[in-house]
Amino acid sequence: MSSIADIRKDYKLKAFTEKEANTSPIDQFTQWWQEALDAEIDEVNAMTLATASPQGIPDARIVLLKGYDARGFQFFTNYNSSKGHQLEANPHATLVFFWKELERQVRISGGVERASEAESDEYYNSRPEGSRIGAWASPQSQVIANREWLDLEDQKYKDLFTAKPIVRPPHWGGYRVKPVRIEFWQGRSSRLHDRLQYTLTEGRSWKIERLAP
Repeated sequence: MSSIADIRKDYKLKAFTEKEANTSPIDQFTQWWQEALDAEIDEVNAMTLATASPQGIPDARIVLLKGYDARGFQFFTNYNSSKGHQLEANPHATLVFFWKELERQVRISGGVERASEAESDEYYNSRPEGSRIGAWASPQSQVIANREWLDLEDQKYKDLFTAKPIVRPPHWGGYRVKPVRIEFWQGRSSRLHDRLQYTLTEGRSWKIERLAP
């Protein structure tokens, strides 16, 4: 077995220069997003969501992007989960996409706000029935006795909603990360990667700077 320290890959697919960069990071993300879709990347919308406690203790997990526009990047979860409590106390987060097939990363940092009730309802109602039931059955991030307990809760809510619509739980909905900084990272040979960072200025324009790899 080879040493972990010996595992490496040299990145040679593409470059990313200031000349190629769009003036808007949202437009630039859209371009890279479409290229990721065209590359048929598995779970292309998977992203790391990093949050922190009021004491500054970091935490991270994978969530799924469910929409984005000029206002920000949206995901949905249980408000009573660990990330929900962290965002309530410290409403800032960073998202990280890693599209290894394209040798690219995107990092998005900013404040976080809850999506509107209408937005949360619309997405919740688009989910498969099992996922809607699951939002009721799972007290996300809490300690539970065993798998059997969860299965019983799942069946309880299936029975409850047999004869009536499955409405969205009040503890479940969307968040939007409102970017103030977005970094586009393109892998390059010999670890001399291209890193272009967009920072939102006080005048609400975007400043583009190159970062050392």
